[in-house]
Amino acid sequence: MAKCSPLIIFLLLLHFLCFSLQSQANEFSRQPPRPLILTTNKRSDSEPQQVHISLVGKEHMRVSWITADKHVASVVEYGTEAGKYSGKATGETTQYHYFLYRSGTIHHVKIGPLRPNTTYFYRCGGSGPEFSFKTPPSQLPIEFVVVGDLGQTEWTKSTLEHVDRKEYDVFLLPGDLSYADGQQPLWDSFGRLVEGSASRRPWMVTQGNHEVESFPILHLPEPFKAYNARWPMPFQESNSTSNLYYSFDLPSTHLIMLASYTDFDAHSDQYKWLRSDLASIDRLRTPWVIALLHAPWYNTNLAHQGEGESMRQAVEQLLYEARVDLVFAGHVHAYERFTRIYDNKADSCGPMYVTIGDGGNREGLALLFKEPPSPLSVYREPSFGHGRLRIVNETHAQWSWHRNNDSDSVVADDVWIQSLTSSQACFKNTSSPPHDEF
Repeated sequence: MAKCSPLIIFLLLLHFLCFSLQSQANEFSRQPPRPLILTTNKRSDSEPQQVHISLVGKEHMRVSWITADKHVASVVEYGTEAGKYSGKATGETTQYHYFLYRSGTIHHVKIGPLRPNTTYFYRCGGSGPEFSFKTPPSQLPIEFVVVGDLGQTEWTKSTLEHVDRKEYDVFLLPGDLSYADGQQPLWDSFGRLVEGSASRRPWMVTQGNHEVESFPILHLPEPFKAYNARWPMPFQESNSTSNLYYSFDLPSTHLIMLASYTDFDAHSDQYKWLRSDLASIDRLRTPWVIALLHAPWYNTNLAHQGEGESMRQAVEQLLYEARVDLVFAGHVHAYERFTRIYDNKADSCGPMYVTIGDGGNREGLALLFKEPPSPLSVYREPSFGHGRLRIVNETHAQWSWHRNNDSDSVVADDVWIQSLTSSQACFKNTSSPPHDEF
Protein backbone atom coordinates (compact mmCIF):
# COMPACT_ATOMS: atom_id res chain seq x y z
CA MET A 1 0.00 0.00 0.00
CA ALA A 2 1.34 3.44 -0.99
CA LYS A 3 2.50 5.72 1.85
CA CYS A 4 0.95 9.12 2.39
CA SER A 5 3.23 12.07 1.91
CA PRO A 6 3.34 14.66 4.71
CA LEU A 7 1.70 17.18 2.35
CA ILE A 8 -1.27 14.90 1.65
CA ILE A 9 -1.71 14.16 5.36
CA PHE A 10 -1.63 17.90 6.09
CA LEU A 11 -4.20 18.63 3.39
CA LEU A 12 -6.53 15.91 4.62
CA LEU A 13 -6.32 17.21 8.18
CA LEU A 14 -6.98 20.74 6.95
CA HIS A 15 -9.93 19.47 4.92
CA PHE A 16 -11.71 17.84 7.83
CA LEU A 17 -10.80 20.73 10.15
CA CYS A 18 -12.61 23.09 7.78
CA PHE A 19 -15.75 20.94 7.88
CA SER A 20 -15.53 20.78 11.68
CA LEU A 21 -15.14 24.55 12.03
CA GLN A 22 -18.04 25.13 9.64
CA SER A 23 -20.28 22.86 11.73
CA GLN A 24 -19.25 24.66 14.93
CA ALA A 25 -19.91 28.04 13.38
CA ASN A 26 -23.45 26.95 12.54
CA GLU A 27 -24.02 25.24 15.90
CA PHE A 28 -27.54 25.35 17.30
CA SER A 29 -29.81 23.04 19.24
CA ARG A 30 -30.45 19.82 17.33
CA GLN A 31 -32.39 16.68 18.07
CA PRO A 32 -29.93 13.75 18.10
CA PRO A 33 -29.97 11.93 14.75
CA ARG A 34 -30.25 8.20 14.32
CA PRO A 35 -27.09 6.21 13.58
CA LEU A 36 -25.32 6.32 10.24
CA ILE A 37 -26.01 3.40 7.90
CA LEU A 38 -22.91 2.12 6.09
CA THR A 39 -23.78 -0.26 3.26
CA THR A 40 -21.27 -2.63 1.70
CA ASN A 41 -21.12 -4.11 -1.77
CA LYS A 42 -22.42 -7.68 -1.75
CA ARG A 43 -22.24 -8.20 -5.51
CA SER A 44 -19.36 -9.38 -7.65
CA ASP A 45 -16.90 -6.90 -9.18
CA SER A 46 -18.59 -7.19 -12.58
CA GLU A 47 -22.13 -6.67 -11.33
CA PRO A 48 -23.72 -3.22 -11.15
CA GLN A 49 -24.07 -1.38 -7.87
CA GLN A 50 -25.41 2.06 -6.92
CA VAL A 51 -27.89 1.97 -9.83
CA HIS A 52 -29.94 5.12 -10.31
CA ILE A 53 -31.84 6.73 -13.16
CA SER A 54 -32.58 10.29 -14.28
CA LEU A 55 -34.63 11.95 -16.99
CA VAL A 56 -33.02 13.05 -20.26
CA GLY A 57 -35.57 14.87 -22.37
CA LYS A 58 -39.16 13.69 -22.74
CA GLU A 59 -38.48 10.20 -24.09
CA HIS A 60 -35.15 9.10 -22.65
CA MET A 61 -33.67 8.00 -19.36
CA ARG A 62 -30.07 7.93 -18.16
CA VAL A 63 -29.07 4.79 -16.28
CA SER A 64 -26.02 5.20 -14.03
CA TRP A 65 -24.14 2.57 -12.05
CA ILE A 66 -20.68 1.61 -10.79
CA THR A 67 -18.58 -1.53 -11.16
CA ALA A 68 -15.30 -2.50 -9.53
CA ASP A 69 -14.32 -4.27 -12.75
CA LYS A 70 -13.20 -1.68 -15.29
CA HIS A 71 -13.72 -4.07 -18.21
CA VAL A 72 -17.51 -4.27 -17.87
CA ALA A 73 -19.26 -2.87 -20.93
CA SER A 74 -21.39 0.27 -20.55
CA VAL A 75 -24.46 -1.40 -21.98
CA VAL A 76 -28.09 -1.38 -20.85
CA GLU A 77 -30.58 -3.92 -22.15
CA TYR A 78 -34.23 -3.04 -21.61
CA GLY A 79 -37.78 -3.97 -22.52
CA THR A 80 -41.39 -3.96 -21.33
CA GLU A 81 -41.40 -7.62 -20.25
CA ALA A 82 -39.35 -9.08 -17.42
CA GLY A 83 -36.32 -10.96 -18.76
CA LYS A 84 -37.02 -9.94 -22.36
CA TYR A 85 -34.94 -7.06 -23.69
CA SER A 86 -35.94 -5.65 -27.05
CA GLY A 87 -33.80 -2.54 -26.66
CA LYS A 88 -30.08 -2.05 -26.11
CA ALA A 89 -27.97 1.07 -25.70
CA THR A 90 -24.30 1.79 -25.18
CA GLY A 91 -22.98 4.67 -23.12
CA GLU A 92 -19.76 5.95 -21.59
CA THR A 93 -17.62 5.54 -18.51
CA THR A 94 -15.76 7.88 -16.23
CA GLN A 95 -13.63 7.66 -13.10
CA TYR A 96 -12.18 10.16 -10.66
CA HIS A 97 -9.52 10.47 -7.96
CA TYR A 98 -9.93 12.30 -4.67
CA PHE A 99 -6.54 12.33 -2.92
CA LEU A 100 -5.89 8.62 -2.22
CA TYR A 101 -9.38 7.50 -3.18
CA ARG A 102 -10.05 6.13 -6.64
CA SER A 103 -13.64 5.55 -7.67
CA GLY A 104 -14.89 2.46 -9.39
CA THR A 105 -15.82 2.64 -13.05
CA ILE A 106 -18.85 4.89 -13.35
CA HIS A 107 -21.20 4.03 -16.21
CA HIS A 108 -23.78 6.34 -17.79
CA VAL A 109 -26.08 5.06 -20.55
CA LYS A 110 -28.92 6.95 -22.21
CA ILE A 111 -31.78 4.69 -23.24
CA GLY A 112 -34.88 5.32 -25.31
CA PRO A 113 -37.08 6.49 -26.87
CA LEU A 114 -39.42 5.25 -24.14
CA ARG A 115 -43.19 5.22 -23.94
CA PRO A 116 -44.85 7.33 -21.24
CA ASN A 117 -46.43 5.79 -18.15
CA THR A 118 -44.85 2.43 -18.95
CA THR A 119 -42.89 -0.03 -16.81
CA TYR A 120 -39.53 -1.08 -18.26
CA PHE A 121 -37.26 -3.87 -17.09
CA TYR A 122 -33.53 -3.44 -17.54
CA ARG A 123 -30.13 -4.99 -16.92
CA CYS A 124 -26.81 -3.15 -16.64
CA GLY A 125 -23.53 -4.36 -18.11
CA GLY A 126 -24.86 -7.72 -19.24
CA SER A 127 -25.01 -9.35 -15.81
CA GLY A 128 -26.37 -9.01 -12.31
CA PRO A 129 -29.91 -8.35 -11.09
CA GLU A 130 -32.78 -7.10 -13.21
CA PHE A 131 -34.20 -3.69 -12.31
CA SER A 132 -37.38 -1.93 -13.36
CA PHE A 133 -38.71 1.62 -13.57
CA LYS A 134 -41.87 3.41 -14.64
CA THR A 135 -41.73 6.38 -16.97
CA PRO A 136 -43.68 9.55 -16.10
CA PRO A 137 -47.09 10.10 -17.71
CA SER A 138 -47.55 12.21 -20.84
CA GLN A 139 -50.31 14.30 -19.30
CA LEU A 140 -51.58 15.43 -15.92
CA PRO A 141 -51.96 14.40 -13.18
CA ILE A 142 -48.33 13.89 -12.15
CA GLU A 143 -46.88 13.47 -8.68
CA PHE A 144 -43.48 14.55 -7.37
CA VAL A 145 -41.78 13.51 -4.16
CA VAL A 146 -39.56 16.25 -2.69
CA VAL A 147 -36.84 15.39 -0.16
CA GLY A 148 -33.94 17.61 0.88
CA ASP A 149 -30.76 16.94 2.88
CA LEU A 150 -31.13 13.19 2.64
CA GLY A 151 -27.92 11.70 4.05
CA GLN A 152 -27.65 8.04 5.03
CA THR A 153 -28.94 7.48 8.53
CA GLU A 154 -31.72 5.35 9.95
CA TRP A 155 -33.96 8.41 9.48
CA THR A 156 -32.98 8.41 5.79
CA LYS A 157 -34.01 4.78 5.52
CA SER A 158 -37.31 5.57 7.25
CA THR A 159 -38.00 8.48 4.89
CA LEU A 160 -37.35 6.39 1.78
CA GLU A 161 -39.54 3.57 3.09
CA HIS A 162 -42.40 6.02 3.61
CA VAL A 163 -41.85 7.48 0.14
CA ASP A 164 -41.96 4.08 -1.55
CA ARG A 165 -45.18 2.97 0.14
CA LYS A 166 -47.16 5.21 -2.20
CA GLU A 167 -46.80 5.59 -5.96
CA TYR A 168 -45.24 8.71 -7.47
CA ASP A 169 -43.58 9.69 -10.74
CA VAL A 170 -40.41 11.74 -10.11
CA PHE A 171 -38.12 12.25 -7.09
CA LEU A 172 -36.78 15.80 -6.56
CA LEU A 173 -33.82 16.47 -4.26
CA PRO A 174 -32.73 20.10 -3.62
CA GLY A 175 -29.18 19.37 -2.50
CA ASP A 176 -27.11 17.56 0.16
CA LEU A 177 -27.20 13.96 -0.98
CA SER A 178 -24.63 11.69 0.69
CA TYR A 179 -22.99 13.94 3.32
CA ALA A 180 -19.68 12.38 2.30
CA ASP A 181 -17.84 15.64 3.08
CA GLY A 182 -14.67 14.38 1.44
CA GLN A 183 -14.91 10.82 2.75
CA GLN A 184 -15.47 9.32 -0.68
CA PRO A 185 -16.45 5.78 0.42
CA LEU A 186 -19.58 7.42 1.87
CA TRP A 187 -20.64 8.26 -1.69
CA ASP A 188 -20.52 4.53 -2.47
CA SER A 189 -22.42 3.68 0.69
CA PHE A 190 -25.07 6.27 -0.15
CA GLY A 191 -25.46 4.95 -3.69
CA ARG A 192 -26.10 1.47 -2.39
CA LEU A 193 -28.55 2.70 0.26
CA VAL A 194 -30.76 4.63 -2.18
CA GLU A 195 -30.53 2.15 -5.06
CA GLY A 196 -33.89 0.56 -4.24
CA SER A 197 -35.65 3.89 -4.76
CA ALA A 198 -33.35 5.57 -7.27
CA SER A 199 -33.40 2.64 -9.70
CA ARG A 200 -37.23 2.61 -9.78
CA ARG A 201 -38.07 6.28 -10.35
CA PRO A 202 -36.03 9.10 -11.90
CA TRP A 203 -34.11 11.15 -9.34
CA MET A 204 -33.56 14.77 -10.37
CA VAL A 205 -31.10 16.49 -8.05
CA THR A 206 -29.19 19.68 -7.51
CA GLN A 207 -26.18 20.30 -5.30
CA GLY A 208 -25.88 21.60 -1.75
CA ASN A 209 -22.97 22.74 0.38
CA HIS A 210 -22.03 19.14 1.25
CA GLU A 211 -21.40 18.41 -2.44
CA VAL A 212 -18.68 21.09 -2.79
CA GLU A 213 -15.94 18.93 -1.19
CA SER A 214 -13.15 21.40 -1.87
CA PHE A 215 -10.69 23.25 0.35
CA PRO A 216 -12.01 26.79 0.94
CA ILE A 217 -8.54 28.31 0.52
CA LEU A 218 -6.81 26.07 -2.02
CA HIS A 219 -9.92 25.19 -4.08
CA LEU A 220 -8.59 21.64 -4.31
CA PRO A 221 -9.82 19.16 -5.26
CA GLU A 222 -12.01 20.63 -7.97
CA PRO A 223 -15.39 21.58 -6.45
CA PHE A 224 -18.25 19.12 -7.01
CA LYS A 225 -15.87 16.51 -8.39
CA ALA A 226 -17.69 13.46 -7.03
CA TYR A 227 -21.14 14.95 -7.54
CA ASN A 228 -20.56 15.74 -11.22
CA ALA A 229 -19.01 12.34 -11.92
CA ARG A 230 -21.73 10.34 -10.19
CA TRP A 231 -24.90 12.37 -10.75
CA PRO A 232 -24.94 13.90 -14.24
CA MET A 233 -28.16 15.77 -14.98
CA PRO A 234 -29.60 16.88 -18.38
CA PHE A 235 -28.01 20.32 -18.36
CA GLN A 236 -26.97 20.29 -22.01
CA GLU A 237 -30.56 19.58 -23.10
CA SER A 238 -31.60 22.86 -21.44
CA ASN A 239 -28.71 24.85 -22.98
CA SER A 240 -26.87 25.12 -19.67
CA THR A 241 -23.09 24.90 -19.60
CA SER A 242 -22.97 23.44 -16.08
CA ASN A 243 -24.25 20.27 -14.43
CA LEU A 244 -24.95 22.44 -11.37
CA TYR A 245 -27.99 24.17 -12.90
CA TYR A 246 -30.44 23.04 -15.55
CA SER A 247 -34.13 22.67 -16.33
CA PHE A 248 -36.42 19.98 -17.69
CA ASP A 249 -40.04 19.56 -18.73
CA LEU A 250 -42.81 17.23 -17.70
CA PRO A 251 -46.53 17.43 -18.53
CA SER A 252 -47.65 21.07 -18.18
CA THR A 253 -44.68 21.65 -15.84
CA HIS A 254 -41.27 23.29 -16.20
CA LEU A 255 -38.76 22.52 -13.44
CA ILE A 256 -35.65 24.61 -12.79
CA MET A 257 -32.75 23.35 -10.68
CA LEU A 258 -30.56 26.21 -9.44
CA ALA A 259 -27.10 26.29 -7.87
CA SER A 260 -26.63 28.05 -4.53
CA TYR A 261 -22.86 27.46 -4.49
CA THR A 262 -21.64 28.81 -7.80
CA ASP A 263 -21.83 32.31 -9.26
CA PHE A 264 -25.34 33.75 -9.58
CA ASP A 265 -24.94 37.51 -9.90
CA ALA A 266 -26.20 39.42 -12.95
CA HIS A 267 -22.90 38.89 -14.80
CA SER A 268 -22.72 35.14 -14.15
CA ASP A 269 -23.40 32.34 -16.59
CA GLN A 270 -26.09 30.95 -14.30
CA TYR A 271 -27.99 34.24 -14.18
CA LYS A 272 -27.84 34.66 -17.96
CA TRP A 273 -28.93 31.07 -18.50
CA LEU A 274 -31.83 31.43 -16.04
CA ARG A 275 -33.06 34.61 -17.68
CA SER A 276 -33.03 32.91 -21.08
CA ASP A 277 -34.62 29.73 -19.75
CA LEU A 278 -37.48 31.60 -18.10
CA ALA A 279 -38.08 33.64 -21.25
CA SER A 280 -38.42 30.47 -23.33
CA ILE A 281 -41.36 29.06 -21.35
CA ASP A 282 -44.73 29.09 -23.10
CA ARG A 283 -47.10 29.48 -20.16
CA LEU A 284 -50.11 28.60 -22.31
CA ARG A 285 -48.65 25.11 -22.74
CA THR A 286 -46.76 25.08 -19.44
CA PRO A 287 -48.92 26.59 -16.71
CA TRP A 288 -46.73 25.34 -13.83
CA VAL A 289 -43.16 26.50 -13.16
CA ILE A 290 -41.23 25.17 -10.16
CA ALA A 291 -37.72 26.04 -8.97
CA LEU A 292 -35.44 24.14 -6.59
CA LEU A 293 -32.29 25.35 -4.86
CA HIS A 294 -30.42 24.53 -1.67
CA ALA A 295 -30.01 27.56 0.60
CA PRO A 296 -33.49 29.03 1.29
CA TRP A 297 -34.24 32.66 0.53
CA TYR A 298 -36.89 32.79 3.25
CA ASN A 299 -36.30 31.17 6.61
CA THR A 300 -37.54 31.83 10.16
CA ASN A 301 -35.44 29.05 11.70
CA LEU A 302 -32.43 30.17 13.75
CA ALA A 303 -30.26 27.86 11.64
CA HIS A 304 -28.51 29.22 8.55
CA GLN A 305 -30.02 32.68 8.86
CA GLY A 306 -29.31 34.87 5.83
CA GLU A 307 -27.25 32.30 3.92
CA GLY A 308 -29.49 32.53 0.86
CA GLU A 309 -29.90 36.30 0.99
CA SER A 310 -27.28 37.26 -1.60
CA MET A 311 -28.80 34.87 -4.14
CA ARG A 312 -32.28 36.13 -3.34
CA GLN A 313 -31.22 39.71 -4.01
CA ALA A 314 -29.63 38.70 -7.31
CA VAL A 315 -32.21 36.28 -8.69
CA GLU A 316 -35.58 36.70 -6.99
CA GLN A 317 -36.86 39.34 -9.40
CA LEU A 318 -36.35 37.00 -12.36
CA LEU A 319 -38.52 34.33 -10.76
CA TYR A 320 -41.15 36.84 -9.72
CA GLU A 321 -41.49 38.47 -13.14
CA ALA A 322 -41.72 35.01 -14.74
CA ARG A 323 -44.48 34.11 -12.28
CA VAL A 324 -42.79 31.01 -10.87
CA ASP A 325 -45.35 29.10 -8.81
CA LEU A 326 -43.24 27.28 -6.22
CA VAL A 327 -39.69 27.38 -4.84
CA PHE A 328 -38.35 24.43 -2.84
CA ALA A 329 -35.17 24.66 -0.76
CA GLY A 330 -33.24 22.50 1.71
CA HIS A 331 -30.24 23.31 3.93
CA VAL A 332 -32.27 24.07 7.08
CA HIS A 333 -33.03 20.76 8.75
CA ALA A 334 -36.69 21.37 9.38
CA TYR A 335 -39.91 21.90 7.45
CA GLU A 336 -41.40 25.33 6.79
CA ARG A 337 -44.04 26.54 4.36
CA PHE A 338 -44.54 30.20 3.54
CA THR A 339 -47.30 32.07 1.79
CA ARG A 340 -46.65 33.61 -1.64
CA ILE A 341 -43.86 36.18 -1.28
CA TYR A 342 -41.87 38.74 -3.20
CA ASP A 343 -39.12 40.93 -1.74
CA ASN A 344 -39.85 40.01 1.90
CA LYS A 345 -43.55 40.85 1.61
CA ALA A 346 -46.70 38.83 1.00
CA ASP A 347 -47.55 39.00 -2.68
CA SER A 348 -50.27 36.98 -4.35
CA CYS A 349 -48.25 36.90 -7.59
CA GLY A 350 -45.05 35.62 -5.99
CA PRO A 351 -43.96 32.00 -5.52
CA MET A 352 -44.95 29.89 -2.56
CA TYR A 353 -41.73 29.04 -0.70
CA VAL A 354 -41.13 25.71 1.03
CA THR A 355 -38.09 24.62 3.05
CA ILE A 356 -37.79 20.85 3.21
CA GLY A 357 -34.28 20.02 4.45
CA ASP A 358 -35.54 17.20 6.65
CA GLY A 359 -34.79 13.99 4.74
CA GLY A 360 -32.65 12.27 7.39
CA ASN A 361 -29.22 13.92 7.53
CA ARG A 362 -26.61 12.95 10.14
CA GLU A 363 -26.52 16.42 11.74
CA GLY A 364 -29.99 16.20 13.27
CA LEU A 365 -32.85 18.68 13.23
CA ALA A 366 -32.85 22.47 13.52
CA LEU A 367 -35.20 22.81 16.46
CA LEU A 368 -35.33 26.54 17.13
CA PHE A 369 -37.42 29.08 15.22
CA LYS A 370 -37.67 32.84 15.58
CA GLU A 371 -40.34 34.12 17.92
CA PRO A 372 -42.88 35.50 17.46
CA PRO A 373 -43.64 33.73 14.17
CA SER A 374 -43.63 35.77 10.98
CA PRO A 375 -47.11 36.26 9.47
CA LEU A 376 -45.62 34.96 6.22
CA SER A 377 -44.68 31.58 7.73
CA VAL A 378 -47.78 29.42 7.48
CA TYR A 379 -46.50 26.13 8.93
CA ARG A 380 -43.17 25.18 10.50
CA GLU A 381 -41.98 22.06 12.30
CA PRO A 382 -38.57 20.53 13.09
CA SER A 383 -39.24 16.90 12.16
CA PHE A 384 -37.92 14.49 9.56
CA GLY A 385 -40.18 13.72 6.62
CA HIS A 386 -40.90 14.17 2.92
CA GLY A 387 -43.20 16.19 0.69
CA ARG A 388 -45.50 15.31 -2.18
CA LEU A 389 -46.68 17.63 -4.92
CA ARG A 390 -49.53 16.29 -7.02
CA ILE A 391 -50.30 18.52 -9.99
CA VAL A 392 -53.88 17.61 -10.72
CA ASN A 393 -54.66 19.88 -13.67
CA GLU A 394 -53.56 23.16 -15.24
CA THR A 395 -54.97 25.26 -12.42
CA HIS A 396 -54.71 23.24 -9.21
CA ALA A 397 -52.13 21.18 -7.32
CA GLN A 398 -52.02 19.61 -3.89
CA TRP A 399 -48.97 19.91 -1.64
CA SER A 400 -48.60 17.74 1.45
CA TRP A 401 -45.82 17.23 3.97
CA HIS A 402 -45.51 13.81 5.60
CA ARG A 403 -43.84 13.61 9.00
CA ASN A 404 -41.83 10.51 9.92
CA ASN A 405 -43.43 9.02 13.04
CA ASP A 406 -41.11 6.04 13.43
CA SER A 407 -42.85 3.27 11.47
CA ASP A 408 -45.69 5.53 10.29
CA SER A 409 -45.88 8.54 7.99
CA VAL A 410 -48.35 11.22 9.06
CA VAL A 411 -49.69 14.03 6.85
CA ALA A 412 -48.95 17.08 8.99
CA ASP A 413 -49.40 19.86 6.42
CA ASP A 414 -51.73 19.83 3.43
CA VAL A 415 -52.72 22.66 1.10
CA TRP A 416 -54.25 23.19 -2.34
CA ILE A 417 -52.39 25.58 -4.64
CA GLN A 418 -53.74 27.53 -7.59
CA SER A 419 -51.40 28.17 -10.53
CA LEU A 420 -50.45 31.78 -11.18
CA THR A 421 -51.42 31.39 -14.84
CA SER A 422 -55.01 31.05 -13.69
CA SER A 423 -54.79 34.47 -12.02
CA GLN A 424 -55.83 37.22 -14.41
CA ALA A 425 -54.38 39.86 -12.09
CA CYS A 426 -50.90 38.29 -12.05
CA PHE A 427 -50.58 37.99 -15.81
CA LYS A 428 -52.18 41.27 -16.85
CA ASN A 429 -51.00 43.70 -14.19
CA THR A 430 -47.39 44.71 -13.78
CA SER A 431 -47.94 46.33 -10.39
CA SER A 432 -47.94 44.18 -7.27
CA PRO A 433 -50.93 43.75 -4.93
CA PRO A 434 -50.79 45.25 -1.42
CA HIS A 435 -47.99 43.90 0.78
CA ASP A 436 -47.63 42.60 4.32
CA GLU A 437 -44.20 43.08 5.85
CA PHE A 438 -41.97 40.04 6.50
